[in-house]
Amino acid sequence: MLFSALAPIPPDPILGMAQLFAADPSSHKVDLGIGIYRDENGAAPVLTSVKAAEQWLLEHQASKAYLSSAGNPEFNHLTAQLLLGESHPALSDDRVRTVQTPGGTAALRVAADFIRAHRPNSTVWLPDPTWANHPAIFGAAGLKLATYPYYEAAGARLLFDRMIDALSHAEAGDVVVVHGCCHNPTGADLSEEQWDVLAGTLRRSSAVPLVDLAYQGFGVGLEGDAYSVRKLARDLPEVLIASSYSKNFALYRDRAGAITLVSGRGVDADLVRAHLLRTIRTNYSMPPDHGAAVVAHILTSPTCRPVWESELLVMSERIRQMRGLLAQQLRGRTARSYDFIATQRGMFTSLGLKAEDVVRLRVEHSIHISSSGRINVAGLTRSNVSRVAEALVAVHSPAG
Repeated sequence: MLFSALAPIPPDPILGMAQLFAADPSSHKVDLGIGIYRDENGAAPVLTSVKAAEQWLLEHQASKAYLSSAGNPEFNHLTAQLLLGESHPALSDDRVRTVQTPGGTAALRVAADFIRAHRPNSTVWLPDPTWANHPAIFGAAGLKLATYPYYEAAGARLLFDRMIDALSHAEAGDVVVVHGCCHNPTGADLSEEQWDVLAGTLRRSSAVPLVDLAYQGFGVGLEGDAYSVRKLARDLPEVLIASSYSKNFALYRDRAGAITLVSGRGVDADLVRAHLLRTIRTNYSMPPDHGAAVVAHILTSPTCRPVWESELLVMSERIRQMRGLLAQQLRGRTARSYDFIATQRGMFTSLGLKAEDVVRLRVEHSIHISSSGRINVAGLTRSNVSRVAEALVAVHSPAG
């Protein structure tokens, strides 16, 4: 029997959080767990620029016929430009290829399957901590995993020297996963100088970086958040980039993402692209077009693009304001300083709480955060931030 012999599996932590939040009867409950952007009213809105692009598609899109396993070609071209900048030497030298995928998660899985097929003995190095789905994705592909130190939540400090020391032991052909900006779950990013050092370390080891860039524009802006990929693509012969438009276009359910590769030669890029397409063909065959078509129209429209960039600025600025406000309301009220919240970037930060404190936040205060102590800062509003601060003070017991 196939079905009756299956063993139970533990619930997915993200889906489990959603279920607990839905079941909470409190009228004052706060969701700081699920990683989506919310506005000041607690809503997850459809952007005005997206609505305009969808209206344009409704009036002008002539067909729903298949495109190809590579997806929307205009979307792919524009994605490469947004990531690397129009004048990047890798683009000028024709060493870049982009393939559309169903979100950034699929981009990572396509990369994992490609690595498993062509470098099965490679080790994939993951930061500790990292996005909870990273080890699951690369592990499911059958790859050997290793971790490198990145951040200490209790001390709220980046472990850069230890990171570089660990990665100096990576071998040629190994793959090093790095967060391009707005690190999930910590919000602690490398500085430009640290990216320069990392590029040198990877160049010496001949390890290949796989940059997970899911939040471009949510940190220091579209250009500044791309420093990581532009630096690595300039200094290294081979780079993989998994990118997503879920956050910066709020296209969560439309699954618009891409995998971009930079190679040492254009002929190599063509060959890698061909192998990626073979991997895709035997997986989901074709990516969905709607989200990609929306992104392509916005990025090329002289009326929609400025609106989108303004909306992106509003989203990122609101997150920065909430970071500052939460840090201010916690200042001096616990034995630990939480000022680091204000200086980190993006949607997430790790509070360094114990598991029992996370439970108390949920049970006693209806504040829902992930079991790791990560909070989604974009879930804060001016109407709930005081309650969240009061609850954190009440249960404060940082991991030591």
